[in-house]
Amino acid sequence: MYRVTIIPILNDNYSYLVHDTQSQQTAVVDPALSQPVLDVLAANGWQLNFIFNTHHHGDHVGGNLELKQKTGCKVVAAEADRHRIPGYDMGVNDNDVVMLGNLAARIIATPGHTSGHIVYYFADHGLLFCGDTLFSLGCGRLFEGSAKQLWQSLQKLKGLPSATRVYFAHEYTQANGRFALSVEPDNLALQQRIAAVRQLRANGQPTLPSTIAQERATNPFFREDSTALQKTIGMAGKSALDVFTRLRELKDNF
Repeated sequence: MYRVTIIPILNDNYSYLVHDTQSQQTAVVDPALSQPVLDVLAANGWQLNFIFNTHHHGDHVGGNLELKQKTGCKVVAAEADRHRIPGYDMGVNDNDVVMLGNLAARIIATPGHTSGHIVYYFADHGLLFCGDTLFSLGCGRLFEGSAKQLWQSLQKLKGLPSATRVYFAHEYTQANGRFALSVEPDNLALQQRIAAVRQLRANGQPTLPSTIAQERATNPFFREDSTALQKTIGMAGKSALDVFTRLRELKDNF
């Protein structure tokens, strides 16, 4: 058994505590700040064993050093990012497996947003912590990688089981939804999802987790093969990569 606790941090970030109820081990994914994490740990009586970083940006690693100092936890991150992850202890590569007690997280390399970006996929429990590679109804900006790299990374995630619950690192769903509607206005599933998202946010609730199935049905960056979307953006019959590249350009200027 496990528990996932969502911790809203900064303006629109999410960090996550993943707790294995059998071993009592706990990891935090992408702690932007330390104190909110420490508060939730204390409220639950949990000890922090690991920090799982997806990439090096400050709003994902800002809490690393203080958490490490106060809890003695180990910092796990991509080996390629060893020199830019604060408190780095343990390097991982594509297809490595990290154990959190009895919970196994497979590492999937997802370069594009940054060159060393990774995600944590708990296959046995259908959980994906995807940092800034994939968002609800969107995907990350290209800071260090190419459109082809990010597209290839997203294809890996798109191919995961439909029921996989997806935990993104930012609350961008409403803004992403406005862009998604602009490129696929007649997508009924998208219209319905945006209505549900609007209600969640009105109630002060997060729009997470999503599922891979939801993203396939509504996220334009998973829908390069939609003929309606292709037509709307003037890319009818183009390759999936070309459609994706154009979508990313449009989103950057939306």
